[in-house]
Amino acid sequence: MIFIDSGKLILHQFNIFLIMKYFDLFGIPIQLKVDNAQLHKRYIELSRKFHPDYFINESSSMQTDALENSAALNKAYKTFKNMEETIRYVLMEKNLMEEEEKYELPAEFLMEMLELNEQMMEADVEEEREKLKSDLQNIESGIYEPVKNIIENYREAATSAEELLQVKEYYYKKKYLDRIRQQLAGKA
Repeated sequence: MIFIDSGKLILHQFNIFLIMKYFDLFGIPIQLKVDNAQLHKRYIELSRKFHPDYFINESSSMQTDALENSAALNKAYKTFKNMEETIRYVLMEKNLMEEEEKYELPAEFLMEMLELNEQMMEADVEEEREKLKSDLQNIESGIYEPVKNIIENYREAATSAEELLQVKEYYYKKKYLDRIRQQLAGKA
């Protein structure tokens, strides 16, 4: 239950953030790419309002709720700061992605990644690794372009499930590219 006492919001044996959706919590529309400036401003406002230090003189249950709410706020903020994690969150909320889903990428993409992996194994000098980094960036741009408009202009009622499934494929391709990029960084 929430009480307002002299303008101070008081949480009472009720963990509001754990039942709220992240977008509701931040008071922003559902989107796949969150404006970081708007996000940070809202995060600071909410942090100041719900920080556990403001509940130090309250009951232990209210202190626990404040701590849990602060943790939920931080988790939502971390999700929104990363576009891929925001995409994942929205797709999961829409039941278009499962927690430990084994997504099957197109064979053509996997063949291209196999070639890149082979090139990476053979890349012995910095010049070859830089070329691979450039190739990865080009591939990433190529997979983003078909979904760019969907991601950057997402509208809750206007974007179809089919479009979101295209974004899902982008998400998994991007994850694959990120793994290769990490392996390449480890070779340096």
